[in-house]
Amino acid sequence: HMFTTFKVARDHDLAAQIGRDLFFDLVDYEKIHPIRVLKDMPFNQVKEEFSKEFGIPVHSQRFWWWSKRQNNTYRPTRPLTQQEESYTVGQLKDAAIRMNSSELRLYLEENHLTLASRTKDDILLFFKLYDPEKEELRYVGNLLLKASSKPSDIVPKLNEIAGFQHDEDIELYEEIKFEPNIMCEPVDCDVSFSLNQIADGDILCYQKRCSLDQHRHPNVSSFFEYVHNRQVVHFRLLEKPKQDDFSLELSKRSTYDDVVEKVAQHLGMDDPSKLRLTQHIPHLQQPKHQYIKYRSIDHLSDMLLLRNPNQMSDILYYEILDIPLPELQGLITLRVAFHQATPNEVLFHIIRLPKGSTYSDLIDDLKSKVQLSRSDAELRLFQVNNNKIWKVYLPTEKIDAVHDPNVPLHVEEIPEVEKSAGPRDRLVHVVHFFKDNQHIQYYGVPFFFLIREGEALSDIKVRIQKKFEVPDEQFLKWKFAYVAYNRPDYLQDSDIVLSRFQVEYILFFWMFDRKYAFIQTFLAGISFSRKTFMDHGNNP
Repeated sequence: HMFTTFKVARDHDLAAQIGRDLFFDLVDYEKIHPIRVLKDMPFNQVKEEFSKEFGIPVHSQRFWWWSKRQNNTYRPTRPLTQQEESYTVGQLKDAAIRMNSSELRLYLEENHLTLASRTKDDILLFFKLYDPEKEELRYVGNLLLKASSKPSDIVPKLNEIAGFQHDEDIELYEEIKFEPNIMCEPVDCDVSFSLNQIADGDILCYQKRCSLDQHRHPNVSSFFEYVHNRQVVHFRLLEKPKQDDFSLELSKRSTYDDVVEKVAQHLGMDDPSKLRLTQHIPHLQQPKHQYIKYRSIDHLSDMLLLRNPNQMSDILYYEILDIPLPELQGLITLRVAFHQATPNEVLFHIIRLPKGSTYSDLIDDLKSKVQLSRSDAELRLFQVNNNKIWKVYLPTEKIDAVHDPNVPLHVEEIPEVEKSAGPRDRLVHVVHFFKDNQHIQYYGVPFFFLIREGEALSDIKVRIQKKFEVPDEQFLKWKFAYVAYNRPDYLQDSDIVLSRFQVEYILFFWMFDRKYAFIQTFLAGISFSRKTFMDHGNNP
């Protein structure tokens, strides 16, 4: 409680940071080492200590207050008065807090000879030098000038500081602000600083005059725009979402076309329209579910913007398409899982159809790609959600109504046996499950199965074994159960299966036991006309 800290920025600190750690304003105080002293140490004694430490005579030191301007820049605003210099460090810190500063921050104007006396007409300006050829910016010092003088009066001095020829033609710009947008305007060298509205703490940037087409960033303004908006983006292949593939330095103001063109150039692609980008979800560390539609986002900054407007991601995912994205967006793309009748296996196909197509159009397209058991075979289309049959689609339905286009659409041949079904026979949905701590967990791909009226479990088992071509030794381990409200009731071979079910909701399970207490189970539920059985928790 007897000590306090404060920070002093010197020209040495400004030169070390500008052009390296920062480009706008003058200094980052977070990188200035704090000085710890007794609270009741007179500030004049601090000046004595500075003289010993840095070899700067006390009469060559002038300390300035910093202040935050309305445009959110942070600049030296005025020197400490003689009265303020007589305060203790603790009193100065209290004064800083009253000026809405969290800590005591000062700028030391120094001269190893003698500081010129300051008058009301004097202004302290800071200067940065820009090299458009090297695209480098550096701090070159400050000057105490008359507000009534003109910028043209100091051109020889600025050339001397920069190491230019005495009569080099230079351009001056005032660095006004950088958030939310860059404001860096040319200075009229033929009118006074006061008429240019230039005052204490302002920053002037200068450079050799050059033509606009001579360099990538020919002037200070364009260089500041580049620095302010540059963004390194890490691109990941959508198929490998956990690892960076490459990185590019882009501009936040880059358009959609600019971004895909740069990525295409890096990948050696001739057609940027065959790229598809997807945004990143930082808290999940995975890509968004929906990709970026062609030219649907104007700028890179919007692609990287998160829900929190103050945060941005630096990751994008990419895919290389076989057709241009605008053309692809005019089509419906479906991943189809075709269940072959024999052998009992699933083959996946990518089907593209014009928007507005029906499932009948899908069937016609798929028939040209798969081998059917017979030429007149009819196909059934259904969607699976949470390992259960979610919906059965009619051929006349439009494909646009698919529940989720990213989930495979399942297609199978309708067996001939279903066409001879009696009026009291039931087509059931079969779903795989296992028991985990007495709870049923679903897995695998469900399927349809026809149960005849009056059919005993023993007859059903024969048909199931034939359907899956299960050897006798393994099939002996299979068990069957009727399940209601997630409680299995195992069936006997003599049980008439359909008699166990109610009129409106029917569940049918068949399972097999494996050693080591591992159980695999299959669940079946009936659908009536277009109604589809759905299980919601413990209330089937």
